[in-house]
This record gives sequence, structure tokens and C-alpha cells, in this order.
Amino acid sequence: MAEFTINRDTTALLIADFYAEAMGNLPHAVERGVVARTVELQAAARAAGLMVCYCATVFRPGYPEISERNKTFSARKASGQPAVFDPLAVIHPDVLPREGEVAVGKHRVNALFGTGLDVALTGNNIDTIILLGYATSGVVLSTTRFAADRDYRLYIVEDCCADSEPDVHEFLITRILNRQADIVTAAEAIDAMGAG
Repeated sequence: MAEFTINRDTTALLIADFYAEAMGNLPHAVERGVVARTVELQAAARAAGLMVCYCATVFRPGYPEISERNKTFSARKASGQPAVFDPLAVIHPDVLPREGEVAVGKHRVNALFGTGLDVALTGNNIDTIILLGYATSGVVLSTTRFAADRDYRLYIVEDCCADSEPDVHEFLITRILNRQADIVTAAEAIDAMGAG
């Protein structure tokens, strides 16, 4: 990739679906040190004055947001497991938002669809998103496709993403996501934040 530079005033870091359970236990995340690397990236973004945002998939009791036609989430509704409505209850404790940082609950895979996140980003003149999270085949893919169609400049932090299927992660990063986003490492993103 060419030199990676950002404008700190118009760039946001989005820590997407960084669930405590998945990122703390998923072999693909644990073996790659995703949590520790993300903590460093989050600290660098805060120090650089970037807007730091978070999302997590949550639902109200009874799952009124889920249609039986929704293949992704209807099984969750039918499972009988209790709904969690507070996104802070599921985000990994090492990367919890600080007061004033934007954290949205979402009801679909895409972080921008049906949430206040897109409004918060555009309201703060953000045109660039540095994206990471779980899963590469879920929120990262879906948000990238939608954000690209909204004309955001996108950077995906590959070594801060994880998937339950590492080969799917690799395929998406090298064959699909790189068509709409620049793929970077956490170290490269941290350097860009310092130089921006």
C-alpha cells in the first residue's frame, strides 16, 4: 500500500462488534493478539483526537426488531435466549467507550444501517473510517460495503479483525474488502494518527 495518511479532524475509529465473549475466546482473535493490539490503537486514536465510535448488535426484550424473514437473526429470536439491549454490556471490557464517545446499539449486521452512527459521523464532518472488529464476514464486510456506497474513505485494520473461520477472513481481506477499502495494520494506523 502507498503511504497511509489521515486527517485527524475528519477521521473516526470504529470498533465494531468487539464482543467480550468472541474476542476473548475465539482462537483467531486470541492467537493473533487482537485485543491487545486494539487497545493500543484505541489509545492512539484518543491521543490523536480522533472520534472513537463503537457498535454492538442488541435487541429489546422479546426481539421486536427481528422479523421471521431475517435469516441471520430469526434463529436468535427463536432460541429463547434473553435479549441484551445495552451495547456496553457486550463490548470487551478492555475497549469500553469513555464518556462522550459514540456507542450505538444496532439491530442488523451493518453498523450504519438503522443506527445513529451515520448521523453522528456526518454531523462531525467525518469522511474517513478506520474499521475493525468481529466478524470480518459480518460487521466488517457489511459496514464496508454500505460505507463505501455512502462515499466514506475506508481503512480496515486487518490485524484487529477476527472471524470464526480464519480462511474466510483471509479471503475477504485479500479478495473482496480491498476493492472498497485500504487494508492496513494497527502499526500503520497508529503511525498515521501520529503524523496526521
